[in-house]
Amino acid sequence: MPDITSLTAAELLRLYRRKELSPVEVTRSQLDRIERFEGAINAFIIVDRDGALKAAQASEARWQKGEPVGLVDGIGATVKDNIWLKDFPNRRGSLTSDPAPMKADAPVVARLKEAGAVILGKTTLPEFGWIGTCNSPLTGITRNPWKLDRTTGGSSGGAAAAALLNLGHLHIGTDGAGSIRIPAAFTGVFGIKPSFGRVPAFPASPFSILAHVGPLTRTVTDAALMLSVIGAPDERDNMAWNTPVPDFRVGLDDGVRGLRVAWSARLGSTHKLHPEIEAATKKAAQSFADLGAIVEEAEPSLGDPAEMLLTLWAAVSATIAGAASAADRAKMDPGFLSMADLGKKYGLAEYLAAFTARADIANAMVRFHEKYDLLLTPQMPTPAIEVGRVTPADGSYGDNWINWSPYTYPFNLTQQPAASVPCGFTSDGLPIGLQIVGPARRDHLVLRAARAFESAHPFATLDAPRTH
Repeated sequence: MPDITSLTAAELLRLYRRKELSPVEVTRSQLDRIERFEGAINAFIIVDRDGALKAAQASEARWQKGEPVGLVDGIGATVKDNIWLKDFPNRRGSLTSDPAPMKADAPVVARLKEAGAVILGKTTLPEFGWIGTCNSPLTGITRNPWKLDRTTGGSSGGAAAAALLNLGHLHIGTDGAGSIRIPAAFTGVFGIKPSFGRVPAFPASPFSILAHVGPLTRTVTDAALMLSVIGAPDERDNMAWNTPVPDFRVGLDDGVRGLRVAWSARLGSTHKLHPEIEAATKKAAQSFADLGAIVEEAEPSLGDPAEMLLTLWAAVSATIAGAASAADRAKMDPGFLSMADLGKKYGLAEYLAAFTARADIANAMVRFHEKYDLLLTPQMPTPAIEVGRVTPADGSYGDNWINWSPYTYPFNLTQQPAASVPCGFTSDGLPIGLQIVGPARRDHLVLRAARAFESAHPFATLDAPRTH
C-alpha cells in the first residue's frame, strides 16, 4: 500500500479511481495518526471516529461503482470549532459556550459533505478566535509540531497542525485578522484567505466584514481543490457572492512569467523584523524573477491601519464579553477580557468611522494593483512565539498581539485574497512564511503564483511531531 502520509488529495483521488487504495484505508490511517499524535499537539476538540469510518465506507462503495459524488469524495477534512458541524457542539474555544449539538451544517461543511468529504473532527482555536496564538480555557494549549514549546499560531492553530501532519487533507480555517495565515506561516503549511464573500459563511462571524473562511492544506493544489468546493453558493449568507464557483485547478500551473510583482519588506512600517525572516522572504521574492516575473521593491500607501483594526476588533470583543454574565466572565481568558475592556472606549461613532475608513486603504490597494499584479511581503515578522503567551517573551512587540502581526490585518480590512507559502526555516528550525497578496476577486492569481513558487521550492513536510 502506498505511504498515505506522503500523498496529496489529488494523488489519493487518482488511486481511488484506479481502485489501488480505499477511502476506508486512508481514513483509518488518519484516525490512527490523530490518536497517536494528539497527546503531543492537542489539535482536536472532537474526533468522530465512528462517523468518519461510516462516511469512508459509503465513499468506498461509490468508488467501487465508479460513481464518486463530488470532487473530494473520500478525502479527509477537519472543521474549526467556530464553524457549525451538525450533531456536534460549536464551542468556539470557550467554557461559556453552549455544549448542545448544532442542528445544521455551516455552508462550508455542507459543501464538503455534498462532495463526499470524510469529516474527521473539529479542531482547536483560542477563545472566540480573539488572538493569533492557539490556547484557550476550554482546550488548553495547541503545540507546534516542529517545536512543541512554540505556538502553532492562531486562531486556526489546530487546523494548521493537522494539515502539517496530514491528519486529513482539507482543513477549514477562518481569518479575521490573520487567523489562517499566521498558523500557516508558523507551522510551514499553505493557507489562503480568499476574497471576502468567496466562501459563504453562516452564521456570520461577530467580526463581520473582517472574517473570511478558507483552506489550510499541505499543498497549493489541495487548497485549489478545496476552494473549488467550499466556494459554492449558499443562500443563508447574504454577503457572499453566491455565484457559481470556478474550478481553481484550471490554469493553476500557468506560472508567473510576465507578471508585475512588488516586494515590500516592511509594508511601510518601522516594526522589528527578524533578520533571518527578512533574508529568507527577500530571497523567496527574488525567486519570482527567476520564474519570469518582473519584481520591484514598492510600498503600497496604507498609512498605519492598526488603530482602525483595533477599533473593530476590540469593540466586537467588548460586545461579546458585555453580553456574558459575571459568572461566565470569570471563566473567560483574561487576555480576551483585557481586549474587551480596551474595546469599551470605542463607541458606535468610532466603530462606524473605522468601518467606513476601510474604503480608503482598499482603494489605495486598487490603485497599487493598477501597476502591480501581486504584492509579496514577509508573512510574520517573528518566528513562532513561545506557547501560552500573548506576545513574544522578549517584549519586542509590546503587550498587544496585533503588534506582532502587521502584515496580516491590512488585507482583512481591504478584503483581498492573501496566502502564506512556506519559504524556509530559521536557524533553530522554525518555519518562515512569504505572503502573496492579489487584487480583490483574483483568488486564482494568488493560487497560481503560490503554485509556481511551490513547484520551484517544494514545501518541507513533517511526519510526526518533533520531541527534541
